[in-house]
Formats: sequence, structure tokens, C-alpha cells
Amino acid sequence: MHHAASAEAEPARPLPAAITDPDLARSDYVENCGGCHGVQGSAAPAQLPELRNRVGYFLCTPASRAYLIRLPNIAHSRITDNQRLADLVNFMVFGLGGPSTPRDAHPFTAEEVAHERQFALLSTSLKKERARHVESAIRKCHAPISLRLLFPGKPVLRQP
Repeated sequence: MHHAASAEAEPARPLPAAITDPDLARSDYVENCGGCHGVQGSAAPAQLPELRNRVGYFLCTPASRAYLIRLPNIAHSRITDNQRLADLVNFMVFGLGGPSTPRDAHPFTAEEVAHERQFALLSTSLKKERARHVESAIRKCHAPISLRLLFPGKPVLRQP
């Protein structure tokens, strides 16, 4: 099944071979995530994090990597098949993450997704959790300070 909108979600770099069905992964992203995060990974000016060329920074530490799967809309996704969900997240981080994704990052596996889904975050803690992982990416992985913003565009104030 090929959704019309799926053709618009073109990856910024080649997808890893670990994705079992790239077309399905792209279409799952468009259907389950694109409505809010944007088909191309850009939701601005919506108050949601921009994914394009940024989401890959969250693969630089094990805690931030786990955070991506623990996000409520991923952990509680209607996609119950863990490999299919891993494929969707791999499309997101490797396809839309572009240069922000570390070159040595390994793709998510079905086993990793199954494990991390058990520790889904609560919606009430999301802002604080994101901030914690953003600071880690800036400190440890040379992510730009603009990652503190949900989407790039306005000047960034340095946090004390």
C-alpha cells in the first residue's frame, strides 16, 4: 500500500539495511507521525520538536537513545509489531535525521524496542526529559545549542 503523501517524505541520507521494508517504514511515519511532526520532519511553527537534521543527536548516548522509544506516542504506538516500529524509528532517525545522526550509530532492533516500550514516559515529564537529553547531546555530542528550541529559527538564549 503506497500513500500519496509518503513520496514527499524523502530521507536525507541512505536508510540502513536493517529496515525490513523501507516503503512501509516511510508510510508508517507519514501516517503515524507526519500529521504532527510534518511529512518531511519539520513541524514549525507547531510547538513540537523538529526532527529533520536534528533527531539523530538523540542517538549519541544510550539514555537519549532509549528516550526516543520511551516517548508516549512511540512506546504506545498502535503499531504493535516491534520490528515494524523499529523500522519506523530507524526511518525517522536515519532518514530524516540527516547529518545529526552519528555515522557509527546502529539501527534500533525489535528487541530493543520491545524492551524500551515497557518504560514509556508520562506526558507530564516530556518537557523536562527532552531538556535533559538535549543538554547531554550538546555537552557530549557537539549538538548545536539551537537544539534547545523545539525548532530552529529564532535566536537561542544560552541557559545559565
